[in-house]
Amino acid sequence: MDLVLETCDAFLFDPIYAKLFPLPGAGAVIGTEVTSIAKNISMTFTPENPYEYTFFPAPTTAYLTTITRDNIFRQFVSLFLVTYIFGVMLYFLFASLSYVFVFDKRTFDHPRYLKNQMRLEISMAMYALPWMALFTTPWFVFEVRGYSKLYWDTQDYSKFYLIAQIPFFIAFTDALIYYIHRYLHHPRFYKSLHKPHHKWIMPTPFASHAFHPFDGYLQSLPYHFFPFLFPLHKFNYLLLFTFVNIWTVMIHDGEYLANDPVINGSACHSIHHLYFNYNYGQFTTLWDRVGGSYRQPEEEFFDKNLKMDKNTWKKTAEKSDMIMKEVEHDDDRVYSSDAQEKKSK
Repeated sequence: MDLVLETCDAFLFDPIYAKLFPLPGAGAVIGTEVTSIAKNISMTFTPENPYEYTFFPAPTTAYLTTITRDNIFRQFVSLFLVTYIFGVMLYFLFASLSYVFVFDKRTFDHPRYLKNQMRLEISMAMYALPWMALFTTPWFVFEVRGYSKLYWDTQDYSKFYLIAQIPFFIAFTDALIYYIHRYLHHPRFYKSLHKPHHKWIMPTPFASHAFHPFDGYLQSLPYHFFPFLFPLHKFNYLLLFTFVNIWTVMIHDGEYLANDPVINGSACHSIHHLYFNYNYGQFTTLWDRVGGSYRQPEEEFFDKNLKMDKNTWKKTAEKSDMIMKEVEHDDDRVYSSDAQEKKSK
């Protein structure tokens, strides 16, 4: 995240902090005098000079504030804003693209699609994202301050590891997320933490980030553990975090491209939303198979006509209702089909 923070500092935050917390007398000096004054404030927390950057030279405004770039409180506030704003941008960008180009709008007529569901999904995501950003920011602060194993110089580790760390990251996080996700289905935690995400039995792409904020944060922890346990190139780090957001949208888009026995795609995750206690995995079906929680999607899901057939819907809805009663005991959802029936009477 230091690369992202550096970019945001140079083009956004430096002028803002210089305006809000100006260096006394800075307006009367320029150039090396400004630099000298600023360096007398506090720059000793790391052996690296926080004004030496990878891509952008520090603008003059970087030296015109008492809240310098190495200030931990500034870093926290800046990283929170970056995490929250970019999180919202990625959510709306990829969920909207998926909704327009991938999501089958016939899903709106499914008997288990909720009244005003997409608005409710977006509303829950908008509530969760700032809290998830707040919980996540300390990890990014520790990274920026040099406590992780993130690296930039490709000479630090082999070229083989530069590539191998990508599937390693996916395998590592897939295993941990499986167990975190499965534990969130324990009766002790399900109702208070994970049930809000299971409100969506037939999710749209906008359900991808519609979590209870602490639920979403808990399932993101493996992504933060990895760079503190294993070396990870900074570019791969940003690439993988972007991929994770895209993948989260993709497994909620309802487009069942292939009945793959290994990849935990949209079909497998749709089974999780329909039948609750199956297919907890994030990327693969491996840990569901090991843990005995794998459920193969119905063959009808892979035929575009049968998938949207009312007989298929009725069959899956009945199965879903049976399992729902075991898990939740009662159903407080308001379905779109119920509202239409009441309206027609």
